[in-house]
Amino acid sequence: MRSALALALMLSVALPAPAADGFKLTIHYLTREYPQPLPLSLRLERAEDEGLMGARLANEENQLTGRFLGQEYELVEHILPLDAPFPDAGLAAIEGGARFVVADLEADDLLALAQHPEAADDVLLSTRAHDDRLRLVDCRANVWHVAPSWAMKADGLAQYLAWKRWDEWFLVHGKTPDDVAYAEALERAAAKFGAEIVERRDYAFEAGSRRVESGHQQIQTQMPSMTQGAPDHDVVVVADAAEAFGEYLLYRTFDARPVVGTHGLVSDAWHPAFEQFGSMSLHSAFEKLAERPITSRDYVNWLAVKTVAEPAVRLKTTDPDAITAEFLNPEFKQPGFKGIGLNFRSWNQQMRQPLLIAWARAMVSMSPQDGFLHERHTLDSLGLDRSDSECRLNQGE
Repeated sequence: MRSALALALMLSVALPAPAADGFKLTIHYLTREYPQPLPLSLRLERAEDEGLMGARLANEENQLTGRFLGQEYELVEHILPLDAPFPDAGLAAIEGGARFVVADLEADDLLALAQHPEAADDVLLSTRAHDDRLRLVDCRANVWHVAPSWAMKADGLAQYLAWKRWDEWFLVHGKTPDDVAYAEALERAAAKFGAEIVERRDYAFEAGSRRVESGHQQIQTQMPSMTQGAPDHDVVVVADAAEAFGEYLLYRTFDARPVVGTHGLVSDAWHPAFEQFGSMSLHSAFEKLAERPITSRDYVNWLAVKTVAEPAVRLKTTDPDAITAEFLNPEFKQPGFKGIGLNFRSWNQQMRQPLLIAWARAMVSMSPQDGFLHERHTLDSLGLDRSDSECRLNQGE
């Protein structure tokens, strides 16, 4: 009798709850086959599924929760060729009524999709575009920014440099729109936190090939020449989002100075060496699924999928209006393994989050740094504040 009772109790815990009537939350993952920079060496592989695997892991976690709550979660993946007409191809892929879309899209594609009339009722969670203009003059009511902006990244780095009292910056940037946008964000950050950019210089050379016998020698002579003659400075700050030359600066600058920015010491949403706040469970689960370390883009896509599911589970609803209303609830706290609940700024729908300061193999710090306060929310010391933004999407914090 006792064993039969024990078996019944075990089954009651192990078996999932019966399905709730009509509860099915579908999240679309949408991206394009954007060209990726070549890795530093043929021996280094670049993940072809970066971003996507983060979304898949989050969906697996949602499904596990759903089985015990009688809720169904689905991730529908759309990876479009770069030559597919956009946004029409994207809209055709995600057709079917008001939708949640994890938009792993570059800025122009995200904006084209967001402002199309057929996407007006969609909830687009942006995970790739860092452009500040999407949080300013080009903000859209159906876009929620999970990826940190260039301004947030620049401020996170600037706070750490201010804490170190490395106040004189030599800024070197590339020529792509993202390079220039990050350079401008770094200039704002310098002014905001009391640093001085002693010189701003663009990269005018063609980087030598590391895959031919003369490549390393060309780089070894080119980088000192390119950085020679700058006024006294504490750090070389590089803005090379396109990964054309930034990696070459390390250990090759004319003056012996640390390299920070997009290379060297970076400010980002995540890092594979981060171990605090229970994050090892995320690393372990991801590596089991993807058979590689998690990247910042994987993390942001994981976070986007989890951010939709968090209010859906608690409110027991899949209604987009109810879920986005919860995004704006001052009490909304999205877990993200960063020691603090994450939420959205009301005026431009940017997710607040601490940023990790790290180099390739190790964590260095986390921003906001101690002592950098804000009148409303400490995390608002990172990025453009309400007073800096023309965007006014919602009332509240």
